[in-house]
Amino acid sequence: MSILDKSRNQIITLTADAVLKLGVEISNDEICIEVPKDKTFGEFSVNTAMKLASKLRKNPVQIAKDIVQNINISGTYIKDVDIAGAGFINFKLNQDYYCDVVKDIFDKESNYGKCNIGAGKTVNVEFVSANPTGPVHIGNARGGAVGDVLAEILSWAGYEVYREFYVNDAGNQVEKFGASLEARYLEMFGKEFTFPEDGYTGEYIKEIAFNYAKENKKSLINAPSEERRAQLAQFGLKRNIEDMQNALSEYGIKYDNWYRESSLYENNLVQDAIEKMKATGYTYEKDDALWFEATHFGCEKDIVLIRNNSLPTYITPDIAYHINKLITRKFDMAIDVWGADHHGYVPRLKSAMEALGIDSNRLNIILMQFVRLIRQEEVVRMSKRKGEMITLSDLVGEVGKDAARFLFNYYNYNTHMDFDLDLAVENSNENPVFYVQYAHARICSIIQQCEINASAEYDFSLLTKEEEIELIKILARFAEEIQISALNLDTSRIPKYAVEVASAFHTFYNSCRVKCEDENLMIARVRLITSVRTVLKNILSILGVSAPEKM
Repeated sequence: MSILDKSRNQIITLTADAVLKLGVEISNDEICIEVPKDKTFGEFSVNTAMKLASKLRKNPVQIAKDIVQNINISGTYIKDVDIAGAGFINFKLNQDYYCDVVKDIFDKESNYGKCNIGAGKTVNVEFVSANPTGPVHIGNARGGAVGDVLAEILSWAGYEVYREFYVNDAGNQVEKFGASLEARYLEMFGKEFTFPEDGYTGEYIKEIAFNYAKENKKSLINAPSEERRAQLAQFGLKRNIEDMQNALSEYGIKYDNWYRESSLYENNLVQDAIEKMKATGYTYEKDDALWFEATHFGCEKDIVLIRNNSLPTYITPDIAYHINKLITRKFDMAIDVWGADHHGYVPRLKSAMEALGIDSNRLNIILMQFVRLIRQEEVVRMSKRKGEMITLSDLVGEVGKDAARFLFNYYNYNTHMDFDLDLAVENSNENPVFYVQYAHARICSIIQQCEINASAEYDFSLLTKEEEIELIKILARFAEEIQISALNLDTSRIPKYAVEVASAFHTFYNSCRVKCEDENLMIARVRLITSVRTVLKNILSILGVSAPEKM
């Protein structure tokens, strides 16, 4: 439990006990703690007196006075309790609280900020999952950063996290991929070919066909078209998946599993899913196709599971895949990170889970809005089909892994984002990742200059200036930020919190001289900024961003 949580629990307990002495019993959940807008009122306040007004039939101010008279603050972090406004009870914290926050950071170090709200629960986070028909491009970069950081936040919150990439190596896109490769392969040897409508025209398609021909010569020239396409597709998929793994690794992402869609067919899981859907009683046959009665679960229309040509639609293997995650592998929760263009698909998949008796709340789908790349105030255009693309490797090579991961998470995933390529590499306070990393490096430099013995005694009670107190207040919130981020599946809170910590440090540094004549005060301040360094380093590790000691 964090020191912040301990102080809040003390306030809740003190308030509940005082109310009980008035002859009224309330639960801890009924006591709402708020942070007053006016800092002079204290760190926390409760509106319990106003909530009890109708029950006690008294003026809230009088009730507040009665409550305060029955509060005993001895042995707690509470310094003072008073009343404001229409009956708010305000609590001010003593210096022991601020001392213990800094001590707690020193005690926990790399574990400071962790909480256990997810203890005993498993979660599968599936993200990027791009079609392996081409390189990982900028369109997948945001999903990669968001998914990986979300997985890390959940891990810090106590969940057992499993990162997964769903490889779409079956279906229409792979067939089109094979047909595109076949056309380029035949073209190389001067044979007649028909390029598929809406096929893949990028240079990488020619490169894959060339590499196959280099290794296997004309071995497929006289082969049946179906066999030729299948072999070329498998060759290309193998190369592309290896390239994807390398690109994502450079981006700081390591998966626990690369789950292949094709395995769903090979292991008859798609057919099993169809039978399970039939057993629900919510399927019917119409026009020689098998339909799922999704309208029963609130969808606008029913869904085709099996076409009239006996082939499954795209949702059927997805149903099988999620049955595998939530039933077979028994994850308590599954999180999918998808693009915003899948908005209409979410209720369909959730309705299928409900039909199967799976609580759809166990499936959380994050829909990311699209990203525009901006260079010199102009939009950078790209098209995967036409081969005019910026790959993930291109982005990492231009702005670096740190800037990409930090900035993609800095904005909430449900908002459209303009990724400014110029700002991402700018060494200025306008660039949030530079601002945070510079704060960390600056602290390292100050600590080195002060040359404080690691065993030197310290007295945190000397840290009483407003800037010192405000800095400690912010450091105290780390575990709370992790908890809120995990519960809301919101990665943007963490980089914003990093900027807040860095800003508070800079404010402190500009007001409070660390290397000062008072040796005891200097030691205390060095310990304080060391705790800031720890928090910044922990935050950056969650984001998968480096914490440089020099810049």
